[in-house]
Amino acid sequence: MLKILINLALLFFSLPVWAADFQLTSTAFVNNTDIPKKYTCDGSDVNPPLVFKNVPVNAKSLVLTVTDPDAPEGTWVHWVVYNMPPNNGEIIENTNPGTEGLSDFGKYTYGGPCPSDDKTHHYIFRAYALNDILDINEGPSLTEVEKALQRHIITKTELIGTYQKSLF
Repeated sequence: MLKILINLALLFFSLPVWAADFQLTSTAFVNNTDIPKKYTCDGSDVNPPLVFKNVPVNAKSLVLTVTDPDAPEGTWVHWVVYNMPPNNGEIIENTNPGTEGLSDFGKYTYGGPCPSDDKTHHYIFRAYALNDILDINEGPSLTEVEKALQRHIITKTELIGTYQKSLF
């Protein structure tokens, strides 16, 4: 009987926390609404404040990626941050919260929305809770980070913001 209880406890504590529980929000914009100009190349081009809610207790690190799938060139990488401490709970505006990977701007920092056309673009802020810290070479691309995290995902969530360049 004791062996059954121990196995049940191990099973319970190893189950993932589902994506509906883990949330990524921002005090600057709500999901599927406009990202304020301040966080774009037309403004200060600083990262917006972000809040992680219901981070799984067994998470060892967090990863955040920001991409624009509407870019004429194909999906454009705006930010890659990995090995963030899971207990921080937030990313403060204009900060470096972890180890940064290479963006498509050729930089290791946040690059805000900056569409090259006059269409509305969607910016996907995707957060992953991982059961380990990523052990990858310095300066990885989004593809390298995504490959490294695949075996370690407990759960993920996303926040989508939109932006369209002003015509004036």
